[in-house]
Amino acid sequence: MKKYCTLLLGVLCAAIIAACSHNTGRTVTLQNIQTPISSHHHYSNDQIRDAIVQAGLGRKWMMNQISPGVIDAHLDNRKHSAAVRITYSASGYTINYVNSHNLMAENGQIHRNYNRWVNNLDRDIQLKLSAIAVK
Repeated sequence: MKKYCTLLLGVLCAAIIAACSHNTGRTVTLQNIQTPISSHHHYSNDQIRDAIVQAGLGRKWMMNQISPGVIDAHLDNRKHSAAVRITYSASGYTINYVNSHNLMAENGQIHRNYNRWVNNLDRDIQLKLSAIAVK
């Protein structure tokens, strides 16, 4: 009986250690966003840039235009940060991961908050463009 209890205790300890070492679902596949812009509306490059910058600032991203059609964005959120590069033209825009700090980025995986942040940014850009189209 004593050997059985010792064996059971050993298996239980191994299971607990394995569970603690797993990331418990906090990481997901890193997303890069590619969004086409409707061909029904004709936006100038300045309108697209302004929509991207306004959406980013509204979400507390630091926005920096690198060159025409290219914006680098950086978000600091408590002890975490992410940097993306947004390229845009009249036909669409992309939001591509550049780097991050404290987001467990490794092997195409990243903390799930990163995808939420860039999806929120993407949605807000689309809303800003829609507002321009209505005018």
